[in-house]
Amino acid sequence: MGKITEFLEEKVMPIAGKIAGQRHLQVLRDAMVLTIPFIIIGSVFLILANLPIPAYINFLKAHPDIKATLLYPYNGTFNLVALIATFAVGYRLAESYKVDPLASGAVALCSYFVVTPNTTFTVDKVVTTAMNVNYFSSQGLFVGLLIAIFSTEIYRRVVQKNIVIKMPDGVPPTVAKSFTAIIPGFIVIVSVWVIRLLVENFTHFENVHTIVAKLLQQPLTNVGTSLVGTIFVFLLINLLWAIGLHGSTIVGSVMLPIWLQLTSENAAAYAAGLPVDNIVTAEFRYLIFIGGSGATLGLVLAMFFFSKSKQLKQMGRLAIGPGLFNINEPLIFGMPIVLNPIILIPFLITPVISVLITYLSMYYGWVASPIGVLPPGTMPILIGGYLMTGSVSGIVLQLILFAVSFVIYFPFFKIMDNQKYKEEQKALAS
Repeated sequence: MGKITEFLEEKVMPIAGKIAGQRHLQVLRDAMVLTIPFIIIGSVFLILANLPIPAYINFLKAHPDIKATLLYPYNGTFNLVALIATFAVGYRLAESYKVDPLASGAVALCSYFVVTPNTTFTVDKVVTTAMNVNYFSSQGLFVGLLIAIFSTEIYRRVVQKNIVIKMPDGVPPTVAKSFTAIIPGFIVIVSVWVIRLLVENFTHFENVHTIVAKLLQQPLTNVGTSLVGTIFVFLLINLLWAIGLHGSTIVGSVMLPIWLQLTSENAAAYAAGLPVDNIVTAEFRYLIFIGGSGATLGLVLAMFFFSKSKQLKQMGRLAIGPGLFNINEPLIFGMPIVLNPIILIPFLITPVISVLITYLSMYYGWVASPIGVLPPGTMPILIGGYLMTGSVSGIVLQLILFAVSFVIYFPFFKIMDNQKYKEEQKALAS
C-alpha cells in the first residue's frame, strides 16, 4: 500500500500537476464550463417537447406546431454551443495573456464564421445561400475550439509586439481599445481566410470542418468512447482525484468536446423521434458517478449506518447530504480518500465496474441509451437516471450501480473503520 502511495506522490502527481496547469487546457475547461448552463436550459425544453407520456406524445403529434415552438429555446441554446465555446476560448485565453479579452473573443467568433462553409437551398423557387447553421451546434465545436486558440495566439502576439494603432491620450479608453484591435484582428481574419482557401482548393477535403473531423475529431471519438477507452478515461479521472487533483475538470477539458458532440447527436435524433445511437456522452458520467467521482454514495451510506468509529460516523453524517446531490469533495478531502491506500482500491475499481455494467447493458439494449438530455451534475440518483435515459430502465440501472458500489466499498470501509475504532479506544484507555 505504501509503495502505491509513494508512486502516486513521486511519479504521477508532478506530471498531473503540469497537465492541470497547462494554459490551453485550463482555457478549454473554462470555456466548456460556460456552455453547460445553456445545454441544461436547452435540455429542459427538449424534455418538455418529448415527455414520455403517451397522451402527451399523441397531443404533440396532432399539433406539430406546438412541439416546434417548444424547441425554439432548445435551438437557441443547445444548438449554439460551438459559437458560445468559440467566444469563451478567445475571451479566456486573451484574459490569461492580459490582452483585451472582449476583442479577442469577438475576433475568434468572426474567424469561426470565416472558415464555416455556406449552404445553398431553394425557397419558393428562389435559390438562397446562407451559412450552414448545423456548424453552430456541437457539430462545429472542435473547429471552434481550434480556431479560437489559433486566432487568439496570433492576436495576442501582434498586440504584445505593439503592432497596433495608437490613439491620442484624450480618446476615451473604449474607443482606443476598438482601434487597437484593428491591425491584429485584420491579420487574424486574413490568416484564417487563407487557411480556408488552401483547404478548399489544394486538398481533397471539402472544408476546414471536414478536415478536422476526419483527422482529429473522429479518431479521438472512436478511441475515447470505445469500451476500453471509456474505462481508461474514468480510471484516469479517479486516479487524478486520488492525488488531490480535480480529475473531472482535467480530463473533461479534453473529453467534454467529444462527449458534447455525441450528446448533441442523440438530442437531435430524440427531438426528431429517431433512435439514439451514442452510449458514451456528456451525461454518461453522471450515470456512473453516483454520489460524485468514484461513485462514493455507497461508501457514504456504509459510513452513515455501519460505522463503529465516531470519526467515520461523523464524516458519514457530514457527507450524506452533499453525496445525495453528487458532491463528494468533503469526503475526498475530509475522510480523506486522497492518498488513502485502503480506500484508493475501491475508489479506482468501482467506476471501472460501473462503466462495464452501463456500457454493456446499453450496448445490448437492456437499458435505454442517453437521449441527449444533460441535467445538472447535482441531479439526485434515480431522478437523473430517468431524465438521462427517458426510461424506467435508467432508474433500475442506477439502483444496480449503487448496490455494486456499496458491495465493493464495504469491506475496505470496514478495514478502515476497525482501525479508527481501535485508535479511538486506545486513546480513551490512555
